[in-house]
Amino acid sequence: MPVGRASDRRRRARRGEDPAERRSERARRTGSGKGTGKRPQSAARSRQRSSTAGAFKLSSTRRAAGLAMLVCVMALSVSVPLRTYLSQRAELEDQQQRRAELLQQVRELEQRKQELSDPAQVEAEARARLGYVRPGETPYIVEVPTEPPAPPPPVEPADDGVPWYEDLWNSVMRKGS
Repeated sequence: MPVGRASDRRRRARRGEDPAERRSERARRTGSGKGTGKRPQSAARSRQRSSTAGAFKLSSTRRAAGLAMLVCVMALSVSVPLRTYLSQRAELEDQQQRRAELLQQVRELEQRKQELSDPAQVEAEARARLGYVRPGETPYIVEVPTEPPAPPPPVEPADDGVPWYEDLWNSVMRKGS
């Protein structure tokens, strides 16, 4: 039994009210007579709306529009952070690739540093790249041609001012040879 009903019965018992008195008082407040059985039209309409309208007394079209707007707002509120997340993720991958390249470059430079810490290697580099020689040595430079010499260009006949068609006619008639 609900808590509210028990307390109402106790209250009624103390006051000495009976259910018949309560019904008559309710009928006076609503304005309808006891024997008519009619309800006010506004109460009937509100009950009809509440039974067909659903939550918040909205029609199904309005509920669908509200739901569509809610979905759109949620999609827009998620799209900006999602785009930011994806761009930052791509940027992170680029930075990790760049970091790997730099680590490889550092390893190569440390290896080169180890090579150049040897005095014999430094001397060999100086001789090969800079052409250094020790005192008393005679340097010789041999230049080897990288490609064979190009053949001379073909000699073109001298242009004597005769048009091509006359040259052709002369060659057919065997003149000028």
